[in-house]
Amino acid sequence: MDKESRKTLMRIAYASSVGIGMVLAIFGCLYFGRYLDQQFGTGLRFTIIFLLLGIAAGFRNLYYIIKKYSVDEESTTDSGDIKSGSDRKSPPSEKT
Repeated sequence: MDKESRKTLMRIAYASSVGIGMVLAIFGCLYFGRYLDQQFGTGLRFTIIFLLLGIAAGFRNLYYIIKKYSVDEESTTDSGDIKSGSDRKSPPSEKT
């Protein structure tokens, strides 16, 4: 597999993880809120509270995934190798 198709597959994987993360956070919290409302007979109070928490969690996940993706893109060299901090050489210290 060449590096361009590998890069395309990584972009697709990141995009799908963003969507899945948003959906799971929102619907998971929505389901939990409805469950609590049914258990305690509180109308829609917990449903609305947990729906808002799920939306906030979904956007938090979106932020962290995009942040991680942008860091991965910046750390990738032209050859496709990822440079970690231990691979980088520090400049020689100046002796005066």
